[in-house]
Amino acid sequence: MNSVDFDLIICGGGPVGQSVAGLLAQRGRTAARIALVDMKTPEQAAQDPRTIALSYGSRQILAELGAWDAVEKRATAIEQIHVSRRGHFGRTLLDRKDYQLPALGYVARYGDVNQALVNATAAMGLSFLRPAEVAALAEEEDHVAVSLQDGRVLRATLAIQAEGGLFGEQKQKNVQRDYQQLGLIAHVHADQAIAHRAFERFTDEGPLALLPQDDGYALVWCVRPATGEALLALDDAAFLAALSQAFGQRVGCFTRVSPRLSYPLGLTAGPGQTRRVVAIGNAAQTLHPVAGQGMNLGLRDARVLADVLARDLSPQALQAFERQRGGDRGLTIRLTDLMARVFAGSAQGSPLQTALGLSLGAIDLLPTARDLLAEQMMFGRR
Repeated sequence: MNSVDFDLIICGGGPVGQSVAGLLAQRGRTAARIALVDMKTPEQAAQDPRTIALSYGSRQILAELGAWDAVEKRATAIEQIHVSRRGHFGRTLLDRKDYQLPALGYVARYGDVNQALVNATAAMGLSFLRPAEVAALAEEEDHVAVSLQDGRVLRATLAIQAEGGLFGEQKQKNVQRDYQQLGLIAHVHADQAIAHRAFERFTDEGPLALLPQDDGYALVWCVRPATGEALLALDDAAFLAALSQAFGQRVGCFTRVSPRLSYPLGLTAGPGQTRRVVAIGNAAQTLHPVAGQGMNLGLRDARVLADVLARDLSPQALQAFERQRGGDRGLTIRLTDLMARVFAGSAQGSPLQTALGLSLGAIDLLPTARDLLAEQMMFGRR
């Protein structure tokens, strides 16, 4: 059984794990003493077709790492975000022109973001172990021992848990909520698509998002499980008709849809702070997809953690990180949780649903409220 010593071991080599590793190397930590362990090879990760929404703040982090130019070539800019309630009063429109930005955010494929970071960090001298799977972490007084499935044991001063996974596949955390919803994902086309405009449409069963991507839209449709199973069983024509009924006519008629997939939706948060292990990204909090904040919150975790650990590799540094991230994490979790629960657990036309519609109308009439919403979505609480 081999034993290798590192300053840091990062468990999980997705965009969040790679970002914290790269930022630490840029901030002066010895790259070779940062180990990054991931189950997938770069080639496998590059094939991941999932769609993610990147905020403008995430663009800045990826640009700092030298990965943004490659991502931008295949990403679609979001210049406007239209938020509304299907069939009810209340809407708001966020426009990048109001904030003097080239875009509010971007729609990209997970595999493209991951590959751009692989290329950007390749020359930094980081210690990559992939494919390799973490079997266990054992926290000792003065180090963390990370056992791999192949029998190796790696020892480091601190460990970063950045391997998230989907809700339902994760270990129990302090906060655990099953929304009793399915997220249906697909790529759709419409005959009157509005270029660079994203839609967040609240329906009676959950939010329905259309994100501009290539020549169509990435669809994320959140519904109750029985509805989701019924929608998955429909043929393409019937599915598009149901989508049109739920969304309305703002982009004309839906004309094509790709094969559909679904996954259960829930909230997990608060893995618990330990002396030498810290969780970031999906490993720390898995959110409902409303407003597309999951990856963006994880990248903000990575940036702050790199800032803290560049100065100090100690249990006290991890405590400082938790204090600094508490506000942004807490606000983002509360906002997404509230919006998810209003529809997942409320009867159609309930006072909570009506209040949300009124709030959307108020946000559109009050520039300060609209600016605060845009600030949170683009940069998080700062």
